[in-house]
Amino acid sequence: MSIYLDEGLPQPIADELDLPFWQGLKDGVIRLQRCKACQKFQWGPEWICHRCHGDDLEFSEVAKTGKIYSYERVWHPVHPALAAQGPYLIVLVEMPEADNVRLVGNLLGAPQDEVTIGSTVEAVFEHHEAGEASFTLLQWQRVT
Repeated sequence: MSIYLDEGLPQPIADELDLPFWQGLKDGVIRLQRCKACQKFQWGPEWICHRCHGDDLEFSEVAKTGKIYSYERVWHPVHPALAAQGPYLIVLVEMPEADNVRLVGNLLGAPQDEVTIGSTVEAVFEHHEAGEASFTLLQWQRVT
């Protein structure tokens, strides 16, 4: 994924390799890369399998839930256009049904809330329209 700034805000741009992931988010599903030879999931997407080095890969839909593996409470903006966005929580979410690959996203809710490693979260698909570019971000919320 690469980033460009349009109207001051960072936006993802899908490339040939990760386009199925971004299209899945627009469709409200999570699609991760899977090797057809060894059947293992991997993230980020690559042209070959991380495990068996096979080159026949596809994107498969996975569960919309995962477990918090790690987190960071962000107090300082990483870009001037995001100055009004902090503080916020970033989580690294492990996907147990997809060979424990890990995805990053914001954890929705109050940024001062306690975060428990191992707690279950579910995907939230945040759709954005930005002129000619439209994109969807993967966010996470606690399962209550």
